[in-house]
Amino acid sequence: MGRKVTVATCALNQWALDFEGNLQRILKSIEIAKRKGARYRLGPELEICGYGCWDHYYESDTLLHSLQVLAALLESPVTQDIICDVGMPVMHRNVRYNCRVIFLNRRVLLIRPKMALANEGNYRELRWFTPWSRSRQTEEYFLPRMIQDVTKQETVPFGDAVLATRDTCIGSEICEELWTPHSPHVHMGLDGVEIFTNASGSHHVLRKAHARVDLVTMATTKNGGIYLLANQKGCDGDRLYYDGCALIAMNGHIFAQGSQFSLNDVEVLTATLDLEDVRSYRAEISSRNLAASKVSPYPRVKVDFALSCHEDLLEPPSEPIEWKYHSPAEEISLGPACWLWDFLRRSRQAGFLLPLSGGVDSAATACLVYSMCHQVCEAVKHGNQEVLADVRTIVDQLSYTPQDPRDLCGRVLTTCYMASENSSQETCDRARELAQQIGSHHIGLHIDPAVKAVVGIFSLVTGKRPLFAVHGGSSRENLALQNVQARLRMVVAYLFAQLSLWARGARGGLLVLGSANVDESLLGYLTKYDCSSADINPIGGISKTDLKAFVQFCMERFQLPALQRILAAPATAELEPLTDGKVSQTDEEDMGMTYAELSIYGRLRKIAKAGPYSMFCRLLTMWKDVCSPRQVADRVRHFFSKYSMNRHKMTTLTPAYHAESYSPDDNRFDLRPFLYHTSWPWQFRCIEDAVLRLESRGCQDLDGVD
Repeated sequence: MGRKVTVATCALNQWALDFEGNLQRILKSIEIAKRKGARYRLGPELEICGYGCWDHYYESDTLLHSLQVLAALLESPVTQDIICDVGMPVMHRNVRYNCRVIFLNRRVLLIRPKMALANEGNYRELRWFTPWSRSRQTEEYFLPRMIQDVTKQETVPFGDAVLATRDTCIGSEICEELWTPHSPHVHMGLDGVEIFTNASGSHHVLRKAHARVDLVTMATTKNGGIYLLANQKGCDGDRLYYDGCALIAMNGHIFAQGSQFSLNDVEVLTATLDLEDVRSYRAEISSRNLAASKVSPYPRVKVDFALSCHEDLLEPPSEPIEWKYHSPAEEISLGPACWLWDFLRRSRQAGFLLPLSGGVDSAATACLVYSMCHQVCEAVKHGNQEVLADVRTIVDQLSYTPQDPRDLCGRVLTTCYMASENSSQETCDRARELAQQIGSHHIGLHIDPAVKAVVGIFSLVTGKRPLFAVHGGSSRENLALQNVQARLRMVVAYLFAQLSLWARGARGGLLVLGSANVDESLLGYLTKYDCSSADINPIGGISKTDLKAFVQFCMERFQLPALQRILAAPATAELEPLTDGKVSQTDEEDMGMTYAELSIYGRLRKIAKAGPYSMFCRLLTMWKDVCSPRQVADRVRHFFSKYSMNRHKMTTLTPAYHAESYSPDDNRFDLRPFLYHTSWPWQFRCIEDAVLRLESRGCQDLDGVD
């Protein structure tokens, strides 16, 4: 009597609307799952079309091509004798649903629509899909003719049901449903479902990997059972990086862990588990069994197929493992680097151009490209033929095999130090030294002739010559002269991105990389259309604090001593004249706050949903040992004034890797106005009233603030 089942889950690097590539990756995952002895294969959410199709879900073409891929899967000999669980959009009675389509041997067994849609942060599923709200009910779904021709079925069950095979019972929940207060696995488990499957489209956020793992282990600790989680992996066309972490768990323990970041487009996990372990685990939880006796049953779709074999006594079961987490610095070194690789190969460009200033931010971006080169060399060393083919296309050399990350970096990364009369020799030396150590093709140039020419045009037209503040100019003149330098750097960067390879006799163009961190973006401490304007920004979702820790990590991991000097130097824009050849301007003085404070403001504004008054109340207690109520009020007012004044800059923010939940990205994540009443009269008056009350009491008891 068979009791052991071998099940497979996977992480696939799907790409929105790449139906051909998506089909091939799905087929490859099924092939690997079968080769490993699995009789059930779970894939990521919406894997047929790719998760990030966004408004393309409205198009009938997306539905049509998804059905065509489903037909190809049903017809393929690869999908025979294994239950395949794939994700795609389905229209039922003129309503679009995010569905799992489960099939076996050219027959559709069940279409299971998603019941709880993700609709916060970066997710907008309610914009395109409708949740299935009829719990434990199914309807007849009339298959389109192209599917009927393959399956010879006219209708199939559509709705909230489970599969009853000859030896076990399998139930689906889809991504967000695991995170809801009343997850389907609870009632499914009480109704005798032994294997839970979860197809996810879940993206990377720093320090969040444990949340998924904890939810799955907790689900199977309380209820027993086997849990499979599949996820998309990679950049499928926008700011998000889907971070894999496919897993298989049973009874509160992990039995298989997939990688969080890798360059493998297809990763398949399998585990062989004993169903009797689930049954005996559940047997002694009397509270669970009492609840199970009262639960409403799920419709069962009977499947004449077994996941176990008759003779499996000698089949060794999988052993539990300890989940291994990356440190935040490791996450930064891997996630954005993989995202850059996907962007580079899928955009069919020949490399990157990075304005390298000698500061921490652009150094961090350079380190990410160097980390990407490390990962490419490692993948090729381990026999990844897709990566080898891609890298040969990128460098336009069919016989090239990357072995040394420095050599590869020299082929795909051009760094450029753009000096002005306000640049110090120190930053120039630091940029050149780092470029030498990572191997990038480095260019040093001066932008002064262009700056003089542009300012000269203004003087010619107006008869006025603007001056820096140190030379007697007003603050308006001072800012305008800084911005001219910053914006010309962007123009020069794009010129070199388009033509530097042409000048070297090589083919192709370069993607321009931006280096504005999440804190600078939040405050608007950047010039609109300067070097923060680029094609993509791998560090735009990462805080200054985390970037410094990451640069320290790279210094040790990759042996890059140049980073020591970069870390030790004060952050500066170098847009104002030097004093005796030394930097006279620092970022934190310019901003009127430290990066650490800015990070706190960012988290309170976005994650804690605090307006000016709420932020003041929170910081009163948080900073009670270092600030008076008046000082807290002044800092909050200063932040909100600067933030609202510069919010318009978020509308042109370069697409950045999303890594932090307080990102101010205006385009998808942080939806707010960009024309504010920047003096916040009502809100600031409430703060002032509270400060006056506290000062009149003359005590530190803050309980009266509410």
